[in-house]
Order: sequence, then structure tokens, then C-alpha cells
Amino acid sequence: MSRLARYFQFGEFFQYFLRVFRKPDPKYPHNFNLRMMHGINRISIIMFAIALVVIITRAIIRSL
Repeated sequence: MSRLARYFQFGEFFQYFLRVFRKPDPKYPHNFNLRMMHGINRISIIMFAIALVVIITRAIIRSL
């Protein structure tokens, strides 16, 4: 059972989302490429969340 529970641990997954949307730490060097990568990640996460809400809403409306 512990082997199956390991696959459903989402702690690291959600920590990534918090890390992406946090203000950058000034003590670490950031170059242009890294800032663009994080910007694109933010856009893709927001688009995924919107699409998930739309899919769930459509499924609920169709089931009524």
C-alpha cells in the first residue's frame, strides 16, 4: 500500500506552483531566459486552470 500511496503524494507538485508564482529572490542571479521560462510557465498554468474549470463546468451542466 505504501508503494501506491507514493504515487499520490502531490506535495512537491503543489510546491512547484507556489514557487513559480512567488516573487523572485534577489540573492539568486536571474537572467532573461530564466525569467521568460517562468513567465511562460505562469501562463500555461493559468490556461490549464481555466480549461479545467471549463471542462468541469460543461460536465456538470451536461449531467443535469
